[in-house]
Amino acid sequence: MHIVDGALTLPVIAVGSAITVAGIGLGLRQMPPEKIPAAGVLSATFFCASLVHMSIGPSSVHLIVNGLCGIVLGWAAFPALFVALLLQAIFFGFGGLTVIGVNTANIAVPAVIVYYLCRRGVVRSSPQVAAIWGAVGGALAIALTTGCVALALSFSGDEFIPAAKLVFFAHIPVMAIEAVLTAAAVYLIRRVKPELLDAFSAASPDLQPVLAAAPEASLRSTQS
Repeated sequence: MHIVDGALTLPVIAVGSAITVAGIGLGLRQMPPEKIPAAGVLSATFFCASLVHMSIGPSSVHLIVNGLCGIVLGWAAFPALFVALLLQAIFFGFGGLTVIGVNTANIAVPAVIVYYLCRRGVVRSSPQVAAIWGAVGGALAIALTTGCVALALSFSGDEFIPAAKLVFFAHIPVMAIEAVLTAAAVYLIRRVKPELLDAFSAASPDLQPVLAAAPEASLRSTQS
């Protein structure tokens, strides 16, 4: 899914970069320091999984695991995926620095969409049903990512439309693989470390007792 330097027009690069900057800002606000290790592990997972790739025209086919990143991290997937893409561009030449904003948006936006569509089902269901939600999220993230890549290429010129179609159809097997991997990962998380799915909630778990006690304290103050 790495679009290379020189393949996109300046307006597409500008829009993708703006989306990535906004997403990183929101992601950093929802990532407290004690949760950085979890984001780092998933960033490394994406980094390693996408190292093995096969080039197809201006893009490439490889595992992404952005569905799992979205389910666990939410908006924090933006900075996690950006760091991995930046390191890949610097050390291995995958993608490029000028298009890193577009590449990040193509992968992180689907991750956030999967977060909103599948996170509740993963958290509130049994581990077995959560695994099904994970499979849906894994496959959906790849489908949405290929759609984003196809749009970016299409808006950059009609000559890229055949390549955009090729990117989508070439990733159909990847959708199936990602569905299985994400389902297995979600099932394992629910069975072994379910608190990981609460790590990036709006309020830190440490604040929950304080928030729960606040109404009682207010009531006692009023009565006195």
